[in-house]
Amino acid sequence: MPASVAAYSDRVLRTVRVPCVGAVVHDDDHRLLVVRRVNPPGAGRWSLPGGRVEGAESDLDAVRREVLEETGLIVAVGVRVGTVEIPAGDLVFDVRDYACAPLGGDLVAGDDADAVRWVSRAELLQLDVVPGLIDTLSSWGVLPA
Repeated sequence: MPASVAAYSDRVLRTVRVPCVGAVVHDDDHRLLVVRRVNPPGAGRWSLPGGRVEGAESDLDAVRREVLEETGLIVAVGVRVGTVEIPAGDLVFDVRDYACAPLGGDLVAGDDADAVRWVSRAELLQLDVVPGLIDTLSSWGVLPA
Protein backbone atom coordinates (compact mmCIF):
# COMPACT_ATOMS: atom_id res chain seq x y z
CA MET A 1 0.00 0.00 0.00
CA PRO A 2 1.45 3.42 -0.93
CA ALA A 3 2.47 5.62 2.02
CA SER A 4 -0.10 8.30 1.15
CA VAL A 5 -2.95 5.75 1.20
CA ALA A 6 -1.72 4.29 4.48
CA ALA A 7 -1.52 7.77 6.07
CA TYR A 8 -5.04 8.58 4.84
CA SER A 9 -6.41 5.26 6.13
CA ASP A 10 -4.73 5.77 9.50
CA ARG A 11 -6.21 9.29 9.81
CA VAL A 12 -9.71 8.09 8.86
CA LEU A 13 -9.53 5.26 11.41
CA ARG A 14 -8.42 7.68 14.16
CA THR A 15 -11.20 10.18 13.44
CA VAL A 16 -13.91 10.08 16.07
CA ARG A 17 -17.40 11.17 15.02
CA VAL A 18 -19.23 13.01 17.79
CA PRO A 19 -23.04 13.07 17.50
CA CYS A 20 -24.36 16.57 18.15
CA VAL A 21 -27.53 18.60 17.69
CA GLY A 22 -28.31 22.23 17.00
CA ALA A 23 -31.45 24.35 17.33
CA VAL A 24 -32.74 26.78 14.72
CA VAL A 25 -35.11 28.74 16.95
CA HIS A 26 -37.23 31.56 15.51
CA ASP A 27 -39.52 33.78 17.56
CA ASP A 28 -42.87 35.25 16.43
CA ASP A 29 -41.00 38.12 14.72
CA HIS A 30 -38.89 35.53 12.83
CA ARG A 31 -35.72 36.58 14.66
CA LEU A 32 -33.12 33.85 15.22
CA LEU A 33 -31.81 32.73 18.60
CA VAL A 34 -27.99 32.76 18.77
CA VAL A 35 -25.43 32.12 21.49
CA ARG A 36 -21.81 33.18 21.87
CA ARG A 37 -19.76 30.02 22.46
CA VAL A 38 -17.44 29.66 25.44
CA ASN A 39 -15.71 26.44 24.30
CA PRO A 40 -14.25 25.12 21.04
CA PRO A 41 -15.16 24.70 18.35
CA GLY A 42 -16.17 28.31 17.78
CA ALA A 43 -15.17 29.77 21.15
CA GLY A 44 -15.91 33.51 21.28
CA ARG A 45 -18.09 33.40 18.16
CA TRP A 46 -21.84 33.41 17.68
CA SER A 47 -23.64 30.24 16.64
CA LEU A 48 -26.83 28.25 17.12
CA PRO A 49 -27.54 26.71 20.53
CA GLY A 50 -26.59 23.05 20.64
CA GLY A 51 -24.06 20.46 21.65
CA ARG A 52 -23.30 16.79 22.11
CA VAL A 53 -25.92 14.08 22.33
CA GLU A 54 -25.38 12.34 25.67
CA GLY A 55 -25.47 8.54 26.00
CA ALA A 56 -28.72 7.00 24.76
CA GLU A 57 -30.41 10.42 24.56
CA SER A 58 -32.54 11.01 21.45
CA ASP A 59 -31.81 13.96 19.19
CA LEU A 60 -35.06 15.63 20.26
CA ASP A 61 -34.26 15.27 23.96
CA ALA A 62 -30.73 16.56 23.34
CA VAL A 63 -32.04 19.64 21.49
CA ARG A 64 -34.46 20.48 24.32
CA ARG A 65 -31.74 20.00 26.95
CA GLU A 66 -29.08 22.00 25.10
CA VAL A 67 -31.40 24.94 24.41
CA LEU A 68 -32.53 25.04 28.03
CA GLU A 69 -28.94 24.80 29.35
CA GLU A 70 -27.54 27.45 27.01
CA THR A 71 -30.44 29.89 26.78
CA GLY A 72 -32.93 29.23 29.59
CA LEU A 73 -35.70 28.64 27.03
CA ILE A 74 -38.06 25.71 26.65
CA VAL A 75 -38.65 24.79 23.00
CA ALA A 76 -40.83 22.58 20.86
CA VAL A 77 -38.60 20.63 18.48
CA GLY A 78 -39.75 20.23 14.89
CA VAL A 79 -38.23 18.81 11.73
CA ARG A 80 -34.55 18.39 11.00
CA VAL A 81 -33.52 21.23 8.68
CA GLY A 82 -30.01 20.05 7.88
CA THR A 83 -26.73 18.51 8.95
CA VAL A 84 -23.21 19.89 9.11
CA GLU A 85 -19.85 18.31 9.85
CA ILE A 86 -17.34 20.35 11.86
CA PRO A 87 -13.80 18.92 11.79
CA ALA A 88 -11.66 19.58 14.88
CA GLY A 89 -8.39 17.66 14.87
CA ASP A 90 -9.14 13.96 15.26
CA LEU A 91 -12.81 14.74 15.95
CA VAL A 92 -15.65 15.43 13.57
CA PHE A 93 -18.73 16.98 15.16
CA ASP A 94 -21.72 15.56 13.27
CA VAL A 95 -24.36 18.23 13.95
CA ARG A 96 -28.01 17.59 13.11
CA ASP A 97 -29.98 20.88 13.24
CA TYR A 98 -33.68 21.06 14.04
CA ALA A 99 -36.30 23.79 13.62
CA CYS A 100 -37.64 24.86 17.02
CA ALA A 101 -40.25 27.19 18.46
CA PRO A 102 -39.97 28.84 21.88
CA LEU A 103 -42.58 27.78 24.43
CA GLY A 104 -41.40 29.61 27.55
CA GLY A 105 -38.58 30.18 29.99
CA ASP A 106 -36.37 33.17 30.70
CA LEU A 107 -33.68 34.15 28.20
CA VAL A 108 -30.34 33.86 30.03
CA ALA A 109 -26.94 32.59 28.90
CA GLY A 110 -25.63 29.48 30.59
CA ASP A 111 -23.50 26.35 30.25
CA ASP A 112 -21.44 26.67 27.03
CA ALA A 113 -22.72 30.19 26.21
CA ASP A 114 -21.62 33.50 27.71
CA ALA A 115 -24.22 35.52 25.80
CA VAL A 116 -27.55 34.84 24.11
CA ARG A 117 -29.81 37.03 21.99
CA TRP A 118 -32.48 37.20 19.33
CA VAL A 119 -31.25 38.67 16.03
CA SER A 120 -32.72 39.89 12.77
CA ARG A 121 -30.96 39.07 9.50
CA ALA A 122 -29.23 42.48 9.48
CA GLU A 123 -28.01 41.96 13.06
CA LEU A 124 -26.82 38.42 12.33
CA LEU A 125 -24.75 39.67 9.40
CA GLN A 126 -22.91 42.07 11.75
CA LEU A 127 -21.92 39.40 14.28
CA ASP A 128 -18.67 37.42 14.41
CA VAL A 129 -20.27 34.04 13.65
CA VAL A 130 -18.73 30.59 13.33
CA PRO A 131 -17.43 29.78 9.84
CA GLY A 132 -20.11 28.73 7.36
CA LEU A 133 -23.12 29.64 9.53
CA ILE A 134 -24.62 32.29 7.25
CA ASP A 135 -24.19 30.22 4.07
CA THR A 136 -25.58 27.11 5.74
CA LEU A 137 -28.66 28.86 7.15
CA SER A 138 -29.22 30.50 3.78
CA SER A 139 -28.99 27.18 1.89
CA TRP A 140 -31.54 25.69 4.32
CA GLY A 141 -33.89 28.68 3.90
CA VAL A 142 -33.88 29.50 7.63
CA LEU A 143 -32.17 32.88 7.84
CA PRO A 144 -34.03 35.31 10.12
CA ALA A 145 -36.23 38.04 8.64
